[in-house]
Order: sequence, then C-alpha cells, then structure tokens
Amino acid sequence: MAPKKIIIDTDPGQDDAVAILLALASPEEIEVLGITSVAGNVPLALTTLNARKVCELAGKPDTPIYAGCDRPLAHTLVTAEHVHGKTGLDGPDLPDPTMPVQDQHAVDFIIDTLRAQPPGTVTLCPLGPLTNIATALQKAPDIAARIREIVLMGGAYFEVGNITPAAEFNIYVDPEAADIVFKCGAPIVVMPLDVTHKALVTTARNEAFRALGTDVGYAVAQMTDFFERFDKEKYGSDGAPLHDPCVTAYLIQPDLFTGRFVNVEIETQSDLTRGMTVADWWHVTDRPRNATFMGDIDADGFFTLLTERLARL
Repeated sequence: MAPKKIIIDTDPGQDDAVAILLALASPEEIEVLGITSVAGNVPLALTTLNARKVCELAGKPDTPIYAGCDRPLAHTLVTAEHVHGKTGLDGPDLPDPTMPVQDQHAVDFIIDTLRAQPPGTVTLCPLGPLTNIATALQKAPDIAARIREIVLMGGAYFEVGNITPAAEFNIYVDPEAADIVFKCGAPIVVMPLDVTHKALVTTARNEAFRALGTDVGYAVAQMTDFFERFDKEKYGSDGAPLHDPCVTAYLIQPDLFTGRFVNVEIETQSDLTRGMTVADWWHVTDRPRNATFMGDIDADGFFTLLTERLARL
C-alpha cells in the first residue's frame, strides 16, 4: 500500500516535535509533503524555527517548511511558554538550523497541494491552532471536498479543559478557526485530551528513548524531561502526556485507538466556555455527526511503536 500523503500543520512544541520525528521516521506509511507552521505554543517566528530544528535533528533537511498565520482569525494570540519554555522547544540544546523556509505562504501551499494532488489523497494533520487550515478553507472552499481526512489533536470531552476550565489549548487559541474546520464537511478524526492524557511518558518510557543512544533519542528524552514538570505539578501524573504524536501514530497504526463518530460543535460566543469542544458522546441530540472523537489508546503499543521508529533516525 502506498504511504499516506500528509501535510503537518504545527506549532512546535516538544510534543509537536516528537510527532514530526515519528512521521519522518515512517516513510513506509507516511509521505510528508510539507510542514506548515502556525502561531500557537509560541509566536510564528519560533514555531517556524523549531520546525526547521526538528527536521534537521531527524536528518531530513530537504523537508519543505512553510510559514503560515501569525495570529488567530478574530482574537489576540494566546501562547504557552509556561508549558513549553521561552523557545517553545526548551530542553535539548539544538543547533541553529541552516535549511530554508519556503517563500510560499503556508495557506497557499495547502491550497495548491490539495488542488494538485488527486482528490481524496492528502491528509491534513493539524497539531496546533487551526488558523492555517481554516484560512485555506475560507480562501478556497473547493479544497474541502478534496481532503482525504483531517486528523487533529485538540479538544476534550471528559477531560474538558487544560487552558481554561472548559477548553483545550489548540481549540481555545482560535475557536473561530476550529468552527470553520469542523463544519467543512471533510472527514475528521480528533485526538482529544481524553486520549492524550493516557499517553504518558513515564520514567521507564523516557529511559527507553535515552537508551537509544542517538541524538534523536537524547533530544526526545530531554524534551520530555522539561515538558513533564508542568503536567506532574498540575495533574499529579506520572509523566508528560505526548499529545501530538497520537496523530502520527493513528496514521501508522489506527488500531491503537478507539472512539465514536459523534457531533462536535465549537463554542465561540460564551466568555465562560469559549473554545469548548461540545462533543455529543452519548448521541443525545439529533445534530449531524461530523467527527470521530477518540476515547482510548493502547498506551503500551503506542510507546512501543514510537520508540521503535525513533530508533531509525
């Protein structure tokens, strides 16, 4: 079977970095057509820089990177340095990259790629706020019918919020964009906090990364060493959740995840619950189902896959 053609839309972020590494280490299943950066965990200049650093860490400097939107559609940018550090990629000391950023804007790259490739062959993989994807859909509504699938990390149901009591960070940063994406009609798969909080980097799992004895293994261990301090303090968990690599793992081994096809609506009006993903998990409304909302993960299988693939880089 031919590998899935994907565009990774991202705001790295330590967990974004691991998701990118997993994709670049899995050419049998995944062909990365390009990486598009968006403002989110840190401002756009840093997310773009971090994407370049990660590609060079992976030994994949030919991966095309496109800078995208530097602010949400309707609100002031909210960032997460309190989680990811000043650079967004605190932990490892990665060298300054030399690979270029492409001249084309990320939104135009997304549009042109979807129009150039056969319909139903390109999967969009947003790991951050959905600003780039929504802007592309607004600018070129015809692309919605050409998308194979949108597999994204964002939202929550039982876990509810991590940036406000009601909202997950990626959706909260740009709920208007999320609203556009969830209404676009393309098939959508969601990796919410309910899943990602079960993908915990315990001490043993992090030591397995370090034991690879490679630059990638050490860097990932250092990323999660830094990243975990926030989650251990906030949630009392055994380690850091690897949110975004769940997207990549789903593309490689979908049977690691289970979920339900439900209606998902995005709250954009309420000051109290702005950015909430209102997932009709129990089908209590007659609103049309528009997304597969994942609810569980085989965490051991996930980390086995991740460690095996990182060892390739």
